[in-house]
Amino acid sequence: MKNTQRNELAVCGFAAVKILEKNNYQKISRLYISEEKAPLFGGLCKKMAQDKKPYNRVKDEKELEKLCGSVHHQGVVAMIHSPEIQPLTRSITNSWVEEKQSAIILDRVGNANNLGAIIRSAAFFGMKNIIIPVDEAQSSITTSSYRVAQGGMEKVNMYSVSSISHLLSDVKDKILCFGTDVRGKMPISEMAPLCKKEKKPCIIVMGNEEHGISDEVRENCHYLVTIPTKMQNMESLNVAQAAAIILYEISK
Repeated sequence: MKNTQRNELAVCGFAAVKILEKNNYQKISRLYISEEKAPLFGGLCKKMAQDKKPYNRVKDEKELEKLCGSVHHQGVVAMIHSPEIQPLTRSITNSWVEEKQSAIILDRVGNANNLGAIIRSAAFFGMKNIIIPVDEAQSSITTSSYRVAQGGMEKVNMYSVSSISHLLSDVKDKILCFGTDVRGKMPISEMAPLCKKEKKPCIIVMGNEEHGISDEVRENCHYLVTIPTKMQNMESLNVAQAAAIILYEISK
C-alpha cells in the first residue's frame, strides 16, 4: 500500500522487514511493530533511534492493517520511500554483455503476488536483473509483491522499458532471447548449454498470466522454450512456478 502524500510504500511481513533491516535499514523512514513482535526488532529500533527516525509499538494490530492494507503484516510494517524503477539504457545492456549477466523480462505479468514470487526465485537463483514494461497491465512494486518476495527485492535490480520488442531487437546480436511459450519447440533444458556454446548471456521473457507473451515479443525472440510435460490435459504452469523452474535451469 502506498502513502501518496508522503510518497511511501509499506513493507510488511516478518521476513521482508528482517532482510530489509539486514541489507538496507537506512531505507526505512518509519517503523510500526506489534507488542508481540517488538522484542524481535530491538536492534532495528535502536538503529532507528540513533538516526532519529520514529518507531512505534502498536497495541491494536488493526492499525497495522490500515498502514499496509493487508492482514498479512505479521506484526510489523516498515515505511520506505516508494522505489523508483530505473529505465533500462543501452549502456546497461552493454555492461551485461561484457559481464555475461542475464536478465528476465516480465511481459505484462499483472498479479502482484506473482511478481513477488518471481523476484524471490530470481534472487534465490542469482538472477540479478528484472525488466518490466511501462504498461498498465504490468504489476509494479507493491506492498504485496514486496512481502511475497521475502527479501528478494533487496537482491535484484529492477528496470523498466517502454517496448519489450524494441529492446529484444536492439540486443539480438549480443544476447540470446528466449521466449516462454506452450507452443515452443525447445525444452528449457537446452537453454544453458546453448548460452555456454554461444558464449552469450540471455534474456528470458515470461508472459502474461492469461495470454502469455505478445505476438510482437514472440517474433523478436531467438527461441521459444517450453517446460515439457507428460500430462496431455495440463498445458501450462502458473507464471511464478514456471519462472522458478526456468531460473533453476538457466542457473546451471
